[in-house]
Amino acid sequence: MKHLGFESSMIDPADARILQILNKNARISTAELARKIGLSAPSVAERMKRLEEAGIIEGYHTRINLAALGLHFTAWLRIRPVPGELTRVADILRSLPEIVECDRVTGEDCFVARAQLRSVAELERLIDRIIPFAMTNTAIVQSSPVERRLPPIFP
Repeated sequence: MKHLGFESSMIDPADARILQILNKNARISTAELARKIGLSAPSVAERMKRLEEAGIIEGYHTRINLAALGLHFTAWLRIRPVPGELTRVADILRSLPEIVECDRVTGEDCFVARAQLRSVAELERLIDRIIPFAMTNTAIVQSSPVERRLPPIFP
């Protein structure tokens, strides 16, 4: 990540709007983005370039409907390694393709991981890979009333 001295105070409302729109639709054309913001396309292109160079925009992504691919189950795993196994558990989590994100956290647990799975049987196999080295507490997601979104980035 670059962070070339680009302070959050240097983000103006137009930059914030660019980030919000791109977060919802990374495939929007520069011309359409410019129309939505009320700036010229060259101005928007320059702002995007500046945001990329500063490391604020790290990439452009496609949002995929995992359920449409048969990955109907999402589970959150709270993971507490047994003493001395923190590094091994981190390595195991990195090696499991079903783990789509994982954070090391404070508190009783050391990791919180999100898994995308086809079935409860897959969840059981996943947990079986972890439990020789850690205790787990698992929750299956029923719904997501708040989808991933940007926090407020401009006052």
